[in-house]
Amino acid sequence: MVYPAFPYDAKGLLATAINDPNPVLFFEHKALYRSIRQDLPTDYFTLPFGVASKLREGSDITIIAYGAAVHWALEILDKNPHISADVLDLRTLQPLDFESILASVKKTNKAIILQEDSLFGSISSDISSQLMEQAFEYLDAPVKRVASIETPIPFASALEDQYLAKRTFEQELKVLLDY
Repeated sequence: MVYPAFPYDAKGLLATAINDPNPVLFFEHKALYRSIRQDLPTDYFTLPFGVASKLREGSDITIIAYGAAVHWALEILDKNPHISADVLDLRTLQPLDFESILASVKKTNKAIILQEDSLFGSISSDISSQLMEQAFEYLDAPVKRVASIETPIPFASALEDQYLAKRTFEQELKVLLDY
């Protein structure tokens, strides 16, 4: 299950998906088509499934995200340069690079999972549960999950802005840092 946040990742992971003899779900966020630009190599390349990308290195907290939420996290960190955070872009949800997540959380001792999806029954629930089971003794605060509200997705842009998790992420991040 592939969910890239950047064109480079999408190209490399798509090539891997095409070469894979197994079924692959490849999710493309259509809003990223209109907003994210990146120079890409013209040569053929692949990226392995199950390897997260560490986009920022920090010591205060680990931010775990995928898809559009990666860009929301980076935007908030750009507005708050005093926050030192590891930012992990999952890139694939299954297989999940839990080893990278675990290593980062053991280093920073705090974790926040940001996603566009609503909270109930989400990948953040599984990651949070695994962290509580495998990294509890390293945590200085509860694992925080930030997601969009539990309603149908609105089509009006003003309502969509109120629905999306990016609206509350900065506040939730600061509360967890102060825990």
